[in-house]
Amino acid sequence: MSRSESLAAYLRGQARRRLDRVESRDDGRNAKCALALLDTAAYAASLPDDDPLILMLDEAGCFGPLGCEQFDPGEAGTKLIRLWEGGEPHELLLALPAAITAAP
Repeated sequence: MSRSESLAAYLRGQARRRLDRVESRDDGRNAKCALALLDTAAYAASLPDDDPLILMLDEAGCFGPLGCEQFDPGEAGTKLIRLWEGGEPHELLLALPAAITAAP
């Protein structure tokens, strides 16, 4: 599995997690978040592994120390993804390295 595919699979999993969430009065927030994550997953799947966004995520350690493991953004990256409510797909991918490196 390529790094782009691994990233896309992770994002699709997070989207499913949001769709499965039941909250009273969420006003469609979980569904909107899930759609934004699915959009980002589709975008990520289309990126080549040498795309600057993928390389930035690799440098941030999202693919393990050798760059060949499943995508894992760590606690800070996961928190950002779980709170993501929309925007352009590249905006989430650009925000991840900064969130990860800023984490204590």
